[in-house]
Amino acid sequence: MKELLNTNAKKTAGIVLGFLLVIVFIGASIVYGYTKVDWGMVLDAFQRFDGSNEHIIILESRVPRAFIGAAVGASLAVAGALMQGITRNPLASPSIFGINAGAGFFIVLAVTFFSVSSIHQFAWIAFFGAMLTSLLVYFLGTLGRDGLTPVKLTLAGAAMAAMFASLTQGMLALNEKALDEVLFWLTGSVEGRKLEILTAMLPYLLIGWIGSLLLARQMNILSMGEEVAVGLGQKTALVKIGAAVVIVLLAGSSVAIAGPVGFIGIVIPHIARGLVGIDYRWVIPYSALLGAILLLIADIGARYIIMPKEVPVGVMTALIGTPFFIYIARRGLNKL
Repeated sequence: MKELLNTNAKKTAGIVLGFLLVIVFIGASIVYGYTKVDWGMVLDAFQRFDGSNEHIIILESRVPRAFIGAAVGASLAVAGALMQGITRNPLASPSIFGINAGAGFFIVLAVTFFSVSSIHQFAWIAFFGAMLTSLLVYFLGTLGRDGLTPVKLTLAGAAMAAMFASLTQGMLALNEKALDEVLFWLTGSVEGRKLEILTAMLPYLLIGWIGSLLLARQMNILSMGEEVAVGLGQKTALVKIGAAVVIVLLAGSSVAIAGPVGFIGIVIPHIARGLVGIDYRWVIPYSALLGAILLLIADIGARYIIMPKEVPVGVMTALIGTPFFIYIARRGLNKL
């Protein structure tokens, strides 16, 4: 019992440390960039706004960017953790399974043919795209004699991602105006986003975050295996449906805000499990904090690679995540 209390105390301390690091990197995201800003200017912008260029950049560009980066990073990481749990596939994530690509495709479709520009409309379109892609991947993964397997799910997700990416590129090639509007968004970026975008998506994100925490205990039971979970009285179908709804909310909202940012959902859950084990009551909050930290770091780094221009944060997360993906795939992990 004493060892358990000590372990839980350490994990709790880790959450507190992670929360403090998120705050630190949010501050760093506000301060660092092409336009030189110091901490004193940030405080002045909030307390004594004077309309200067620096104060405008702080309040209208960097503050929204920092909070959006933290929210999107946390959401994608939690979505990835849940996906890996319900599919028992260490390679599962919104990007690898094509959910991001599907949501992005339907948004581009709406922009190209229906001139949609409302963030609320983007949200529902992204949710629809994420849900449809999830159903397609699940259906394709169940085909064949062996039924649903991690390998078949991964292949189905890769196929869906490739298909939607090709269709998206085809539509953009036919419509140069739409290309100009969504190209930078499609690479995954938090630059130029307004705080109103985050506030519009916040209700959906909050439902997803709270729902993921409520599902944590059930995810622990499900991780023991389908037969064991059923034997313990769990209604596994309801748990999977609930987790799928949370994944769609988190991934769809993230795509609507920042575009299809990849690899956060595959990298972070593995790091979280390496730190706290397989208990989802800890994995989910750790994933949220670590996802926020990673995306904030990636966004800060993206500002300096080709300064004065910026690299989309989706490119940075791909550079970080691709080696990790190859490592996980080569290890051939078959349990979480």
